[in-house]
Amino acid sequence: MDNIYVLRGRLEELYSQNSKIYDKVLQFILAITVFMVINNNVGFMKAAATPVAAAALAVVCTFLPLSVTVVAATALIAAHMYSVSLVILGVTAVIFLIMYIFYLRLSPKMALVVLLTPLAFFLKIPYVIPVACGLTALPGSLAAVICGTVVYYMMEYVKKTAANIEGADIKGMMSQATDYITKVFQNKEMWVVVTAFVICFFIVFAFRRASMDHAWKIAVVAGTIVNMIVIVVGDIALGIHTSYGTLIGGSIASIAVGLVLEIFFFSVDYSRSENLQFEDDEYYYYVKAVPKLSVAKPEKTVKRINERQETEIMNTEVVRRKSGASSKGTAKSGKRPVPKKGQSVKKHDMREIDKMLLTQSLRRDLNLKD
Repeated sequence: MDNIYVLRGRLEELYSQNSKIYDKVLQFILAITVFMVINNNVGFMKAAATPVAAAALAVVCTFLPLSVTVVAATALIAAHMYSVSLVILGVTAVIFLIMYIFYLRLSPKMALVVLLTPLAFFLKIPYVIPVACGLTALPGSLAAVICGTVVYYMMEYVKKTAANIEGADIKGMMSQATDYITKVFQNKEMWVVVTAFVICFFIVFAFRRASMDHAWKIAVVAGTIVNMIVIVVGDIALGIHTSYGTLIGGSIASIAVGLVLEIFFFSVDYSRSENLQFEDDEYYYYVKAVPKLSVAKPEKTVKRINERQETEIMNTEVVRRKSGASSKGTAKSGKRPVPKKGQSVKKHDMREIDKMLLTQSLRRDLNLKD
């Protein structure tokens, strides 16, 4: 676990250095992913469904607030609905207007949740959303979750019935609009999912605010189990054909995401928790203090072996003059060394010079005084 927290610290440090750049990169990835998912599922307008158009729109949204991406995604869906039918476009616009009223009223800063909810449905991991919101957000975020869920089921209905809608006359289009409203908002599967999401959110929200040890882990597991139970009960009671493979896979993904969120947002050391009591003139206070977990980063020490010493380059002419003077002095004192047999005087003098150079170099390296 220590290695995980060390990695978290390094990631936080790396992110803090260029946070604006990373935010824009992530915003671009989110925007282009959302636009591509919309085009792949309800891409009825060919001009708007091209990857070039999605990339260009994502680039524009990258340099604007995230709420603009929500508006751009809404406009893209409306453009595709226009290619299907004007009546379907009108009904979709009214539904979007109602959702925007609730969204702006209850959770105006939850643009990320509105974008991620339908995206999670298309990726077959929708059960991650209520767990993540229960850990990191307030109950007002449920409005964004519900709006994103309704958008997904709207797109699914139009995707399945687009061929019949396109070929209908005026009366048929009106009946299709009525069916559109009734079948979207009377969809039992949608309401079972919404109910499960709401219950799961409040379970996670209540447990993660409790003072018990490992509150976030308990909240994640409890919320995921309750979510599965509600969906299975609704499936059996209402005859909904829910994919249990998606349910199990999405539940595992929700637990994994919840544990990752705990590492980044609620890392505490329960072994050093303390229960404290205070009082004043009116109240007694019972406080449980749990210190945040901090792991020291390992410091790297570099040991240099056989470090190369810098030596001073000496002028050989000066040394030769000095050696010549010293040789004269030795001649006067009679202590000049005599060359060996068979060795010339010039060669002997060069050896003396080399010895003097070596001696002076060693003295300088060892900081020895003359």
